[in-house]
Amino acid sequence: MSDLSTLLEKAAGYASDAEVVTEAKLRKVTLPGDAGVLGLITLDNGHDHTRPNTFGFKGLISLNAAIDAALADDEVTALGVTGKPFILAAGADLTSVAASGPEGVRTVAELGHAVFGKLHGTKPSFGFINGLALGGGLEVALHCDYRTVMDSAPALGLPEAMLGLVPGWGGAWLVPNLVGADKAVTIALENPLNNGKTVGGKAAFELGLADAMFNGADYLEQSLLWAADVLTGKVTVERPEIDRGEAWDAAIQRAEGVVLSRTGGASPAAKKIVELIAGARTATREEGFAAEDEALEAMSKTPELLASLYSFDLVQKRAKRPAGAPDKSLARKVTKVGIVGAGLMASQMALLFARRLGTPVVLTDLDEERAQKGVDYVHGEVDKLLAKGRVTSDKANRLKSLVTGSADKATAFAGADFVIEAVFEEMSVKKSVFADVEKVVSSECILATNTSSLSITEMASELEHPERVVGFHFFNPVAVMPLLEIVKGEKTDDATLATAFATGKGLKKTTILVSDSPSFIVNRLLGRFLGEVAKAVDAGTPIETADAAFAGVAPMPPFMLLGLVGPAIALHNNETLVKAFPDRFYVSPLLVKVVEEKISSFYLPDLTIDPKVKALQVAPAEPVVLTAEELREKALSGLAEEVKLMLDEGVAVAAEDIDLAMITGAGFSFWNGGLTMLLDSSGIAEKVNGKRFH
Repeated sequence: MSDLSTLLEKAAGYASDAEVVTEAKLRKVTLPGDAGVLGLITLDNGHDHTRPNTFGFKGLISLNAAIDAALADDEVTALGVTGKPFILAAGADLTSVAASGPEGVRTVAELGHAVFGKLHGTKPSFGFINGLALGGGLEVALHCDYRTVMDSAPALGLPEAMLGLVPGWGGAWLVPNLVGADKAVTIALENPLNNGKTVGGKAAFELGLADAMFNGADYLEQSLLWAADVLTGKVTVERPEIDRGEAWDAAIQRAEGVVLSRTGGASPAAKKIVELIAGARTATREEGFAAEDEALEAMSKTPELLASLYSFDLVQKRAKRPAGAPDKSLARKVTKVGIVGAGLMASQMALLFARRLGTPVVLTDLDEERAQKGVDYVHGEVDKLLAKGRVTSDKANRLKSLVTGSADKATAFAGADFVIEAVFEEMSVKKSVFADVEKVVSSECILATNTSSLSITEMASELEHPERVVGFHFFNPVAVMPLLEIVKGEKTDDATLATAFATGKGLKKTTILVSDSPSFIVNRLLGRFLGEVAKAVDAGTPIETADAAFAGVAPMPPFMLLGLVGPAIALHNNETLVKAFPDRFYVSPLLVKVVEEKISSFYLPDLTIDPKVKALQVAPAEPVVLTAEELREKALSGLAEEVKLMLDEGVAVAAEDIDLAMITGAGFSFWNGGLTMLLDSSGIAEKVNGKRFH
């Protein structure tokens, strides 16, 4: 490792004016009980919580200066690091760091280790995790001697594996040596490879990442009082001894299984993280950090990092400015929402609208009992949020009061600005619903449909005002999945579209414009994918071979995905697509039988194929058994053809929107670049279409 002065000089050379600098602001806090003076460093980039703190070259230089000032001040007896409201930090400024090339990445890795390392082994130090703390944001706290966490902190974790990177500022060594190798595997591998899963403040405390937990109302004050008690000896922090024997071996074995099942061994970063955790058992602190420096530089030279940065740019920038969306000034205000239907999907939507928009929501159904059942579901979910401490009792009561039910649409939808249907996926039913609703709402009320595959244009064709009908397609579970497909029918006007996009933004969803086409983006591509796989299985390829073929490609094995989607929903989707495109899509006789037998999953809980599914399979007279490699190429070739056709048809504005949809709606990985970058890098796009997508 270079000496710090050299690193700082290099960092200044790499620094860019494009960096949104996170300043480290030092102030002195006199602690009670003769505990001394704490030099409290607050990280703040000058923006609100919608623009998290990040560490670029200038940010690390600023933090270094603040730590040096605190260490040089004889009055300061301890250090503390916290963030602006609700945010500690979201890790490295990937855009500016990646632009510096492998040498710059190596510099920022070493500099981060050197600067963060000053928080350990000098004056006692405290990390006050007051909100989101990802990657380097968590690592800066891990370098401190002690940590507290806010119970309502929304997201803590080491997401680097999802990005084709490794924890580069100490996480791969510090976490296993703090909480053990098995928990480190969960935090640094299993969670990020599970669509970027993170943990909240309470879970982080239970994992042992923090020594104390306080609530948000006076979190920092309580943390400072606790720090004073630690410094005066009133509180002794005890941590469990780490098992460096069989438990560590078992954790590494589990890590290898996670990497194989989630990435098929195709992610260099995931494999490298396993190596780093394995090495952390015996490596010194300095050796562990040096190994991270080497690994991060190596990862910066991989195509997976390029794909990850592309994906990161999509979700951070393109998602915030949806391509093709009308001027937001055309959007109408939504002050009341009506929902037709009170089943599970409708009830999930009702809770989301109430929580995010804070507007009254009315569920309607065929009778009062069914409508009330939907309301009861929402109230039950609110009670769960209250029990977990995610809402206050006042907030819970407010949410419950916002959601009501009725069987009388005329009364329920009086004054509604936005009515969405979530009824049976049958065109005649949806047409009938909209015909009834149009009679009782104002001429400007938006009529939205949550259809997953049916034509918006046909659905609106018999209405007096077809221009105010729009597709508003959520993905299940509604609260979790980020994507919202906004579907434009032939007559949908700009005011309706603008209102749909504004409402989607208010719901904190990633919104993508889609033209009216069977199954839209995600379900059309999943339909082609699952159809190609099912066709091969029906022809003789074992289900086990088919599921093993797509590790590292699809978010999960295809027949497990069928179980998650629901066989009946998948069947309906493929039937819609076969009707529209009979030459390319396929309805599996096996899937038809599975639905007829009301089998909900191809797999048993122990992850073996359900014998009832096996019994339904019909052996072909002349079986064709594909290898995993052959099937993977066949399915990806089908996807390459379908994406090209969708872009030619204008279903999506650009390939970037296809990828954004597949990442946020179907869980395709960052390090593959969603779908089209994967098709490019594998050579399949050029083989099928004669050219790359990018």
